[in-house]
Amino acid sequence: MENKSPLNDMMRSAMEKVREMVDTNTIVGQPITTPDGVTLIPISKVSFGFGSGGGDYGKAPKENFGGGAGGAVKIDPVAFLVIKGGSTRVLPVAVPPVSTMDRIVDMVPDVMDKVEKFFDKKEAKETL
Repeated sequence: MENKSPLNDMMRSAMEKVREMVDTNTIVGQPITTPDGVTLIPISKVSFGFGSGGGDYGKAPKENFGGGAGGAVKIDPVAFLVIKGGSTRVLPVAVPPVSTMDRIVDMVPDVMDKVEKFFDKKEAKETL
């Protein structure tokens, strides 16, 4: 027997929307045929995340429900299958260069370690 609650309904609705966005045609795209007979098939990587939560408030019967759900889908092109004259090749898509913001985020742990060591040295000098 299925438990009926607003949280179940909310999760079911959110998962149905995720299923609509992510299907096999998203990962292996529709073939594209060029006028000279070359067929290209796009290949993508799909990542998604999902979360939900909620609660009933008040005395029985539970009339006050609060909750939320969210999800995200990220689609990255990976390669193209190139079919020409009976042979198939994989043409990888180049990884875009790392942005300045990505570099800054990668540097944060190192900077924090240096700052921590600086304060540790300063504190050691003050205690002597």
